[in-house]
Amino acid sequence: MQTLTTITMNHRKGWPKRYTLVGACFCAAFICYIDRVNMSVAAIAMAAEFGWSETIKGLVLSSFFVGYLAMQVAGGWLAHRIGGKLVLGFAVIWWSVFTILTPMAAFLSLTALIATRIALGLGEAAAFPASFALFSKWVPPSERSRAIAILLSGAPLGTVAALLTTGWVIEHYGWPAIFYLFGAVGLVWAGLWFWRIFEYPSAHPRIAEDELQMLKPEQDSDMTFTAVPWGLLFSSKPVWAIIINHFCTNWTAYMLLAWLPSYFRHAHGLSITNAGIYSAAPWLTMFVMMNVAGWIADKMIKGGISATAVRKLMQTIGLIGAAVFLVLARNVNTAPEAMLHMCGALGLLAFTYSGFAPNALEIAPKYSGILAGITNTAATIPGIIGVTATGWLVDVTGTYASAFALAATLCVFGAVVWLLFATARPVIT
Repeated sequence: MQTLTTITMNHRKGWPKRYTLVGACFCAAFICYIDRVNMSVAAIAMAAEFGWSETIKGLVLSSFFVGYLAMQVAGGWLAHRIGGKLVLGFAVIWWSVFTILTPMAAFLSLTALIATRIALGLGEAAAFPASFALFSKWVPPSERSRAIAILLSGAPLGTVAALLTTGWVIEHYGWPAIFYLFGAVGLVWAGLWFWRIFEYPSAHPRIAEDELQMLKPEQDSDMTFTAVPWGLLFSSKPVWAIIINHFCTNWTAYMLLAWLPSYFRHAHGLSITNAGIYSAAPWLTMFVMMNVAGWIADKMIKGGISATAVRKLMQTIGLIGAAVFLVLARNVNTAPEAMLHMCGALGLLAFTYSGFAPNALEIAPKYSGILAGITNTAATIPGIIGVTATGWLVDVTGTYASAFALAATLCVFGAVVWLLFATARPVIT
């Protein structure tokens, strides 16, 4: 007869440790986005307190992406060189500290606030490249669509959490409180990460033997550091297809991430709290659809459909679908109407994360962290240019229609490039 202790030990051993890793990376993405998005709501209150125009607000919101851009490739290279566990763990500590310092910087000067937001971006830049580097060792190819979908769904869910809580916290405790609260959450996560996560499956003291053997090919292919084939990476058409599509996808995502609360506040007259609630619904839709799309993609691949066909289908549905809803959103008159159109845009855009997003692990598995850093570098540019340009367009035109039309155009362009050049075959080994 088994004792309770034996049953407990067997249960612990039987739980797939790769699930723990994917869950921990999901939590990091969740925290990454609550620390990023809180400013989108806080900026409404801060603009009133400090007398910012929409252009200045756009500058503050986009400054994060300057740091985010600067560290993308370096973050991927570090994860490849010293390991994703160390890079992601210390990155979360870094950005959590600067989240906590944000109110102090804001009261000091606009320059200090912008510098703090840039520093926050430097830390968050490592989150996804480090996670991709870990996934290349811990996640078998048959599970990668779902693993990537779970990881990336931390972004919309973190966005939802920030949008739903930030307005309430601001109205009850003032805008500085959100930065103290969310920064503390990141520090707690970092402690748990260093305690429970391991770089390689073979280093985990509680991993089951069958899981270890299943992951051995992924681990063996990633055990040694090798020179990065930069020339091959930058001369590959499939790599450029990922870069361009990540850019086009993020133009829409970052525009809505930064400006939805202000859009509902100023274009539809909602309170700060209600603007946050209406802004959260599209991101909650994206969270659900991202995981649905990941499940569908893996089922299609397991059913015998080529990975290339699946990636092209998912990306095209995502970009063309989002473009249609963005164009339609230019003519809505009520807040509920606008919310439904934004739910459609982000809900369909979620399919792209089963298109371009897992593709780095397929075409360059050994250098997936570095490739993620490269594509994220290009994909961060919309966070700087697009977010700032949206504020300028709103100041000049008085509406968001032109910003939505521009985003839709880029979505269509990305879909065409993807259909022409994307593949899921390994091209850099």
